Amino acid sequence: MAVEVVYRSSRDPERLFMDKAEADRHDKMLELAESLAEVLQKAVPSLSEQQVEEIGIFMAKNREVFAKAFKSSPDALADLNASSADE
Repeated sequence: MAVEVVYRSSRDPERLFMDKAEADRHDKMLELAESLAEVLQKAVPSLSEQQVEEIGIFMAKNREVFAKAFKSSPDALADLNASSADE
């Protein structure tokens, strides 16, 4: 009988990971998404809770692209537009 070590995300207990670092990255992404959702809800109160959650997760998953765009390269967002059109 083999023993398998798995890691559970503390913010998303249903998700299991084979690597602790991957679980940590997922938790940090969800933490960022939650913070973004709070800010978005205050900035645009007409957005629903589900909308701010989805936007927060999208931005957190694509944080590198948004960081690049905010630093002075708005063209970086074109990558997100291209990948959204593919879906």
